[in-house]
Amino acid sequence: MVRKGLVAVAAAVAAVGTYDVLQRRHSLLRNYPVVGHLRYLMESIRPEMQQYFIERDYDGMPYDRDTRSTVYERAKGTAGEDPFGTELDVYQPGYEFFVHSVTPRPLPEEAPRVRIGGPGCTRPYDMALLNVSAMSFGSLSAQAILALNRGAAAGGFAHDTGEGGISAYHLEHGGDLVWEIGTGYFGCRTPDGGFDEKEFARKAAGETVRCVSLKLSQGAKPGMGGVLPGAKVNAEIAAVRGVPEGETVISPSSHRVFSTPRELVRFIGRMRELAGGKPAGFKLCVGSRREILAICRAMVEEDITPDFIVVDGAEGGTGAAPMEFVDHVGMPLTEGLAIVHNALVGVGLRERVRIGASGKVATGSDIVKRLIHGADYTNAARAMMFAVGCIQSQRCHTNKCPVGVATQDPRRAHALDVEDKYERVRRYQQATVHSAMQIMASMGVTDPGQLRPHMLRRRVSHHEVASYAQLLTWLEPGQLLSGGPLPEEWEQAWETSDPDTFIA
Repeated sequence: MVRKGLVAVAAAVAAVGTYDVLQRRHSLLRNYPVVGHLRYLMESIRPEMQQYFIERDYDGMPYDRDTRSTVYERAKGTAGEDPFGTELDVYQPGYEFFVHSVTPRPLPEEAPRVRIGGPGCTRPYDMALLNVSAMSFGSLSAQAILALNRGAAAGGFAHDTGEGGISAYHLEHGGDLVWEIGTGYFGCRTPDGGFDEKEFARKAAGETVRCVSLKLSQGAKPGMGGVLPGAKVNAEIAAVRGVPEGETVISPSSHRVFSTPRELVRFIGRMRELAGGKPAGFKLCVGSRREILAICRAMVEEDITPDFIVVDGAEGGTGAAPMEFVDHVGMPLTEGLAIVHNALVGVGLRERVRIGASGKVATGSDIVKRLIHGADYTNAARAMMFAVGCIQSQRCHTNKCPVGVATQDPRRAHALDVEDKYERVRRYQQATVHSAMQIMASMGVTDPGQLRPHMLRRRVSHHEVASYAQLLTWLEPGQLLSGGPLPEEWEQAWETSDPDTFIA
């Protein structure tokens, strides 16, 4: 009898294991048949486990498991309405809320897009409100890149390549690309590690390359170059990046192509020329107000502006960085966006430059908040990884990602089914933009350009609430150039900014 029971159990386990390996919906089960079900068992008792999963972002508000669940549900197409009320403490300092209208507007038939392209751009691009943020092939698997790009193609939004170059997987499904160039100049790199203009121009001419971007810094590790462990640098990745196979790739911390603000804006103009008039811009995590103003002075004097600037917040993620950098270096996104937006307004150039926001953008409310803080559009990395199946195991740097997202191990990566996951990416982006539009409609707004700082409030103490019109300083168009009085925090930074040096 016992023997028969054991045989029955073994047969059941074998059947479950076979099903797990053959099914395509759950990458974890394909890599870890049978035992992977323990993870879903833990999910089933989520309310009791919720505190265990709580994380805190830099504004003190929860970026918790419920946020991740929202991404997963939207990606799966199963998101619905929640019963009861908010579980947040609305009297806790840091709580934020939108100012809704007693006359909400109907939802527009289509979500608005943002035209990227200033005076020097001859081939502008219409950007979606939410796009795939920078994540490189090498850091992510080929299957993850395929799913993200196919999702972008199906949903009509952009896919930032990250600094690892353009691979065949970025091109296979024809999704719109923002080609990002970092300090390593991967994909357009000379033998000595410099910038190769001819190779850049050749690849930027590709039909799916819609914009080109120069990465100055990254929110999770500003002041550090990227790191790709040697275990991930296989022959294919080495060929895409132009680096030796099997060796850890460490990008320099700074660029060769510029050393002053003036040289930076000139190089952006040169990138636009080499790209045949396509939009050119740069990405950075803001360090000091003075450096941003020095770049703006250079724009004014050279009459060269980037078509876009992507502001990355310190709360952004990475696959590999020292915890000291992750936790203590870089400006949070709210302040960084406000500084870049107001600096451009103050020198009269805001209409020529579009601003993107990246750094823990996951929900419709995140999008609306960032638009209020000064952005024109947003990019998401971590949430897009969730959409393709990331379970945040935090093993990205080990090449042992359990769900095939952040690994170059062929067996592990094969578990990620592109057919299933690209649809999740598309659904997640579509549902999240729809949520943002619903929030704006409830505020009486039909276009992001109608959003104003006073429409977002923040509890600053248990007894006091302030709007972002009060919490941040907002400059008038051309105010920095007018010669009139300036707010104290802007006056010294403006006076000490120099288009020919980043050094104070």
